[in-house]
Amino acid sequence: MDSLKLLALDTEDLAVVSAHLQDAVFKTDGLSYDARHHVFSLVVNRFAWEKAERRGKGFERRRAVVAIKCVKAVRSLGIDRRDQDAVFSLLAVNFVPNGEGPDGIVELVMSGNASIALDVECIEVQLADTGGAWETSLKPRHPAV
Repeated sequence: MDSLKLLALDTEDLAVVSAHLQDAVFKTDGLSYDARHHVFSLVVNRFAWEKAERRGKGFERRRAVVAIKCVKAVRSLGIDRRDQDAVFSLLAVNFVPNGEGPDGIVELVMSGNASIALDVECIEVQLADTGGAWETSLKPRHPAV
């Protein structure tokens, strides 16, 4: 099985996780924050960029879970948790440090000017595929800026 499992503990690792999550889509019911255990999780359908260059084959999406640990607080912009039909497209996962220490903000940047900011004690992000792949004929495209 070629399931992806990644762990990010610094900004370089997080850039790799972010690349694999680019163009992942999710609904609001895929968002969860366990304040007691300081874990924010997100269930997504990620575009399998690592398989996108195969010639003569269609493209793939895979169900995946993202767990962000050591979360102290969560803020969002442009997300209405009551709208269960809203679909969001994840563009990037960034980290903004608070000074010299390991704490800072993990930011999930979505299309449509939506975002989620997670105040974290340090970077600890896990990405794991949780099921099989399914074929899609659509490859996400981004206009050149």
